[in-house]
Amino acid sequence: MHSNNANPPRPSNIKLHQKSRLLEIAFDDNTECMLSCEFLRVYSPSAEVRGHGIGQEVLQTGKEDVNILAIEPVGQYAIKLIFSDGHDTGLYSWDYLYDLARNYEGLWLEYIGKLDAAGVKRTPSEA
Repeated sequence: MHSNNANPPRPSNIKLHQKSRLLEIAFDDNTECMLSCEFLRVYSPSAEVRGHGIGQEVLQTGKEDVNILAIEPVGQYAIKLIFSDGHDTGLYSWDYLYDLARNYEGLWLEYIGKLDAAGVKRTPSEA
C-alpha cells in the first residue's frame, strides 16, 4: 500500500469505454491500465462484496456482461461506479484503483481460480 507515500499516484485521466466494457485509467506516475467492468465489479470495495472481515468475501458470479453506467467523483480521493446490475455502493479510492491497476493480472487469475473452485463457468457473451 502507498499510505506512507507523501504523494500517492492519482488518476490524471479516467475514460469509460462502454462498448468494450473497459475503464481506462492513466495515473500521474505514467501507470496506465484498462480494467474491465467485470473486474471492477467483482473487486468492488463495498461491504456487500468484501464482507466485514477476512474470509467474509462474497464471490461475485455472472458479472461477465456487467457495464458501468456512470462514474461519480467522491471528494478529491475516490470515484463511485454505478454498475448496470444496480450495484453502486463501492467507493474506489485512488490508492485502491492504483493497487488494482498494478496487480490486475494476479487478481484476475485469483478470481478465475475462485470461480473454478466454486464450479462456476464464465460465459461472456460476444458483444
